Amino acid sequence: MGIPPKGTPRDEVLARLESFRAADVDWRSGRVWAYVYDAGREAEEVCKQAYASFLTENGLDPTAFPSLLRLENEVVGRVADHLNAPPGAVGTFTSGGTESCMLAVKAARDAWRAAHPDGGRPQVVLPHTAHAAFQKAAHYLDVEAVLVPVGADFRADPEAIASAIGPRTCLIVASAPSYAHGVVDPIAAIGALTQTRGLPFHVDACIGGFLLPYFERLGAPVPPFDFRVPGVTSMSCDLHKYAFAAKGASVVLHRDPAMRRRQVYACATWSGYTIVNPTIQSSKSGGPLAGAWAVLELLGDEGYLALAREMLDATRRIVAGIDAIEGLRVLGRPDMNLVAFTADGLGIFHVADEMKARGWYVQPQLSFAGSPANIHLSVNPKGGPWVDAMLADLRDSVAAARALPYGHLGAAVRQILADAATAPDGGGFGPLLAMAGVRDGALPERMAGINEMLDALDPALRAQIISDFVDDLFRPRRGT
Repeated sequence: MGIPPKGTPRDEVLARLESFRAADVDWRSGRVWAYVYDAGREAEEVCKQAYASFLTENGLDPTAFPSLLRLENEVVGRVADHLNAPPGAVGTFTSGGTESCMLAVKAARDAWRAAHPDGGRPQVVLPHTAHAAFQKAAHYLDVEAVLVPVGADFRADPEAIASAIGPRTCLIVASAPSYAHGVVDPIAAIGALTQTRGLPFHVDACIGGFLLPYFERLGAPVPPFDFRVPGVTSMSCDLHKYAFAAKGASVVLHRDPAMRRRQVYACATWSGYTIVNPTIQSSKSGGPLAGAWAVLELLGDEGYLALAREMLDATRRIVAGIDAIEGLRVLGRPDMNLVAFTADGLGIFHVADEMKARGWYVQPQLSFAGSPANIHLSVNPKGGPWVDAMLADLRDSVAAARALPYGHLGAAVRQILADAATAPDGGGFGPLLAMAGVRDGALPERMAGINEMLDALDPALRAQIISDFVDDLFRPRRGT
């Protein structure tokens, strides 16, 4: 598809763009329980207007756009206060949680390298429940990710972390909360450990950092997790989640300004202007920053507290409702409005398909390291009025799933792996993908077969097959 020979009228351009959304999930409906965080139309509209008003301002050079410098300092300062950062703490506005996590790993890596110039490849110690962004950071930054098991409650195990620490450890990571199960790791115990060992400790509060302080104020038993905990040296907190800013908006904070300095990249050894970047991005729109600032202003502390109250109430009702459905089991006891549940004696992936057939979007999660295959729910303010209807349909979905076969594709995959001299590559599963309903690269309406097959694979092979599939989705549309 080449560039159109002539321009297209404005109304037609916008109408065509709108038509492209036809197959997207209807996230405004209140029936979508993942990916999108919605505080309502007013917040959305103000955020969009602020975003658009600063769309063309470039965060590359704060001396050229001091408006963005002011916005960033105000947004970061508010997050620092919210998370009880001490005087002198500093931070950076980033494009999202992944960038915040990568910058925390980079700062720790560079500090370790400076202290150990001949020490080899540094390591970051991660509970199995830590967000994949840290493994991605390790991959990009030539750091070894050391994964350690968690407890039966899916919280990080301080003793396992202590056993994993070695001479090349540059950073310890824990979650507040972990995405998969919504539980806060024992931050205080891990902080005491890292202080004893003299190691940096990053608390990934990307999904929980903004909302947990409100849950605490509402009387929920939130474990200590922020800069009030001795030993916490850095934190990440996304604003495009439960602060309801537009994507992408996140903040990474450092107790010690010297560590933030290690984020910065500068280059004067070329013939152009000197590059100085506190983030991975160079040029970046001021839109996300302005949108975040505007939503913080619009909702204010009282507004966020009211939304938190709605989500806390909805989460408690959901957990109680799931507990009452025979065959379902909540994994862990969530500290926040993130809920994961599995099924005993029936196919959990069939439950997800049945919910989709009834107009709900829920997120299947594959098994890993003691966490069985499950369904994840991220509770939004819009979801509160729908809790009873969702639970009723969940009961019906479980009843429907009981009548459906499960386990056969997983058994077939395991047999193939047992019979093969070496594990096949992604192409070797072509017949099984066809059995699961994949045709010409298109996914079926019901995903239980595919998810069951993937769930039976070794995680490395699972990642390879998914990577191959997603890579094949992105193909340039060429020609006329």
